[in-house]
Amino acid sequence: MSTKIHTRTDALGNPTGFYLTKGQDHDLKGADVLLDLSLSSTWLMDKAYNSKDRVIEPIQNKNGKVVMPSKSNCKAPRGYDRHLYKARHLIENFFAKLKQYRGIATRYDKLALHFLSAIYLASSIIWLN
Repeated sequence: MSTKIHTRTDALGNPTGFYLTKGQDHDLKGADVLLDLSLSSTWLMDKAYNSKDRVIEPIQNKNGKVVMPSKSNCKAPRGYDRHLYKARHLIENFFAKLKQYRGIATRYDKLALHFLSAIYLASSIIWLN
C-alpha cells in the first residue's frame, strides 16, 4: 500500500530518472537502478544510500566524488564537502513541489505503472515552470 519514489536529478534539481519500490524495501534497491555512473562524477545522496559495496566503491572506482555524510554509528567516518552537501536541498525542493499534486501525495492510483506515469506528468509540469 505504500510506495517510495527514488529520483535522480541534475545539478539544478530537475528530475532525470525515477524508480518506484515498495514502502518496506530498503533504499538501496532504488540506488541499484538509478546509479548510472556515466551521467555524473559528483553524487549528492542521503545517508540511506550509504553502502560501501553497492554505492560508494563503484563511484570512487570511476574517479567520482561521493558527497554524503557517514552514518552516525560508523567507526571510521568518511569526510565530505559540507558546502556542496547543502545543495541537496534542491532535491528536497523537487519532492516538495511534487507533493503539491494531491494525486501523488495521497497515491490515488492502485497500479504502480499508473502512479509512475502521474509522477512523470507532474514532474514534466514542474520542469516547464
